[in-house]
Amino acid sequence: QVQLVESGGCLVQAGGSLRLACAASGRVRSINTMGWYRQAPGKERELVASITGGDSTKYAESVKGRFTISRDNVKRTVYLQMNSLKLEDTAVYYCYADRIWSGTNYEYDCWGQGTQVTVSS
Repeated sequence: QVQLVESGGCLVQAGGSLRLACAASGRVRSINTMGWYRQAPGKERELVASITGGDSTKYAESVKGRFTISRDNVKRTVYLQMNSLKLEDTAVYYCYADRIWSGTNYEYDCWGQGTQVTVSS
């Protein structure tokens, strides 16, 4: 069974930067899409950024030009570099991975436990 473990969540001042990481462990041979969602208090979970196995990326309009998603397939890790952080970026950030090949079967729609990012003024 695949596990996703996030790290890097922190309290940071507005205008600052953070780098989140999410590592996949378990029986993992390859992962199709990896990415990040976030959920702020009282709001629905929303896509922040995603990256496919072919390195095609997608970003929410609110983070374009400030956030960069990347992945290291050897380390089975996806990163989210967040610059120029704003108060409205405060949320729990969740890592996800889809269509994971273990060598014998696929797993779909896997989620991490979430990491808190708090941006203060």
